Amino acid sequence: MASRENPYNVAQASRIYFLPNLMTAGNLFCGFLAIVQCIQARLAETSLTSLYEGYTNAEHYKFAVWLIFGAAGFDMLDGRLARMGGRESLFGAEFDSLADVISFGMAPALLMFYLIISPTQAQEYQWFRNIGWFIGFIYLLCAAMRLARFNVITNPLLRPGLKESNRDFVGLPVPAAALTVAATVLFLLKLGEMDRSLKSWALALPPLMLLVAFLMMSTVRYPSGKGVGMQTQTRLRPFVFLLVVIGFVITYKEIAVLVICLSYIFFGLFRYVRRGRPGVEPKEPALPSRE
Repeated sequence: MASRENPYNVAQASRIYFLPNLMTAGNLFCGFLAIVQCIQARLAETSLTSLYEGYTNAEHYKFAVWLIFGAAGFDMLDGRLARMGGRESLFGAEFDSLADVISFGMAPALLMFYLIISPTQAQEYQWFRNIGWFIGFIYLLCAAMRLARFNVITNPLLRPGLKESNRDFVGLPVPAAALTVAATVLFLLKLGEMDRSLKSWALALPPLMLLVAFLMMSTVRYPSGKGVGMQTQTRLRPFVFLLVVIGFVITYKEIAVLVICLSYIFFGLFRYVRRGRPGVEPKEPALPSRE
């Protein structure tokens, strides 16, 4: 019995629970396809356009954005299913983090880099070719380190007495950072459709990526939302407000999603400044909860 309860027992640590890890595989699949769409968007700007069913580069970028959103949906489901069924495992936690590096680290970094160095932009901003790759790498590096830090903090061997908690995340969660980048790209593409050119709007992406990279490695606390479930109760006014927000997102999805993502980011920053710097040890979910 003791060996079964030991999370570092070989059989226990390598156990694969079907539904949670299927969702993680869906997360990884969406992240991979998002990267493919970024590459195809780049190729669509050359003479190879006809090889990709006539899609424009903007359409490929849109597909990549929605695939990142799809990856976030799968990422939310895998953790929910694991916690609801009591089927969390070390394998699932590590698999989830590896998938997140692809879907929420590599894919947004390539999305930003390829969008900025597109021929229509490169003519005006040749200087970005020299630093654009580095900004993308900084974002990817911070995303990978954020996931590694999360895994260390929630490691049951290092913190055996820590119980699972629904408290705030310490640092901006990697999926939230990726969704912010994806939502910004979606908004910029909408502006590009109106102006027929992204012009200087696209230059908002690099500073935003540096900001979210810094926040991922910071000690700013962000709500986890893990306490919200089927049994969660609310009052009438918040429920009506939520319906209004959903309607707003459906009607004006390009701007609504961006507003929600930026509101989440600056909510954490505002609360951090208001409360002052925390001097206590970060309290992250444990054993081995997923982001």
